[in-house]
Amino acid sequence: MAAFDDLMAFQKQTQALAQVAGRLGWDQETVMPRGAVRQRGEEMAAMESVLHARRVDPKLGDWVAEIDETALDVAGQAQLREIRRSYERTQKIPADLAAALAKTTSLAQGVWAEARAGEDVAAFLPTLSEVVNLRRQEAAALAEGGDRYDALLQDYEPGMRASDLASMFDTMRPRLVALRSAILDRPEPEALQGRFSEAGQLRISDALARAFGYDFTQGRIDKAVHPFSSGSGQDVRITTRVSEDDPFNCFYSTVHEVGHACYEQTIDEAYLLTPIGQGVSMGVHESQSRIYENQLGRSRAFTAWLFDQMRAEFGEMNIKDAEAFYAAVNRVNRGYIRTEADEVQYNLHIMLRFDLERALMLGDLEVADLEAAWNDRFAPDFGYAVDRPSNGVLQDVHWSVGLFGYFPTYALGNLYAGCLYQTLRADVPGLDAALRHGDTAGATGWLADKLQQHGGLRPPAETIAHACGFAPNAEPMLAYLEEKFGEIYGL
Repeated sequence: MAAFDDLMAFQKQTQALAQVAGRLGWDQETVMPRGAVRQRGEEMAAMESVLHARRVDPKLGDWVAEIDETALDVAGQAQLREIRRSYERTQKIPADLAAALAKTTSLAQGVWAEARAGEDVAAFLPTLSEVVNLRRQEAAALAEGGDRYDALLQDYEPGMRASDLASMFDTMRPRLVALRSAILDRPEPEALQGRFSEAGQLRISDALARAFGYDFTQGRIDKAVHPFSSGSGQDVRITTRVSEDDPFNCFYSTVHEVGHACYEQTIDEAYLLTPIGQGVSMGVHESQSRIYENQLGRSRAFTAWLFDQMRAEFGEMNIKDAEAFYAAVNRVNRGYIRTEADEVQYNLHIMLRFDLERALMLGDLEVADLEAAWNDRFAPDFGYAVDRPSNGVLQDVHWSVGLFGYFPTYALGNLYAGCLYQTLRADVPGLDAALRHGDTAGATGWLADKLQQHGGLRPPAETIAHACGFAPNAEPMLAYLEEKFGEIYGL
């Protein structure tokens, strides 16, 4: 079919250019000289202008109209679905707005990083106001009179609605708060203490990445302020961070990003540089990072292996046996940082951000009032006050780069991971015995077969239902948390 072949050839070039743009972002977060920020903003804006022009090229509409969808196989129909959705969506965004967003958010990253380092909210607010204003304009253009926050959600979780998220969070919150309250009334397990060298942490980080199947011939690990995964197909890079008194931060940041990266590395090569040759949504993507990090990486079985790795690298520690180490890895305690939060409290961080960013996009909250709104919400949710901006409104990079609608996908990822893990445990015999030896192949192989290889072949909810055999819901995640932490804390 000539029209479909022409469409896919054009799309392949667009996807390749998008990967180049992504590499510029990776470079900015890892090794770019600080003095290059403004020039990089111009470069990113130029790339976005080229990409936007390709994404709204009238030829796309002509090809899509000419193609007989019934003559395509399942993969071809999925490609057409994603191309049509992207084309119709991108057409609604003026080119000058797309370029302004790319330039402003590129510059805003540096402003946010400086403000965060200096605990200076006021230094960031004018730039954040620009970002919010541009994203409000984009949301209005996309929504065409509908819900503006719903319009932004489609960038990250196609088919999801804010009302569905709010209902889901209303269901989850009471049980999470009750579990947290019960746990915090119990004695805390002993915490890991000491100093752990950066070099030693990075060696274990490397071993963890390999244990979970990360392909270093098509990837690499670097350091960044905020760990992330970048790229797809044959070039998928990750970052981690190191704190010498908190090695778990490094280890579980690495495992988390490896979950993202392995999803991208495992997608069927036939889909390379096509619309379905990448993770289908951020919620499904997060399900992979969270199941790698938590259900597998923080399990009793796998932490026994990690305990041996740490003793081999660092010698004897204050934690003397594998069971105490398991409890230390899974400690539930008071803290401020989302990325460092335990499994029990993590989703409460997401609920806070969801409510605030939804209010920002709908015009119910202004940027000038954001810090006060954050602090007012945090205190009742977590039981204590925010002590400084880097532990509060300045802690995440997401809003500086305009990712409004992204945060709720983290909670969706946890929910999806709960569903996947319930099915995986039933399907993979001897899972714990293998994990005790650092062997994740049974679990990661199951995920590769049931979910990862398919990329964007199916819409998000269908992707999870296909892997699990049932529609995604919160019950498996909540039951997993209550069982695991109830056992650790003797509830």
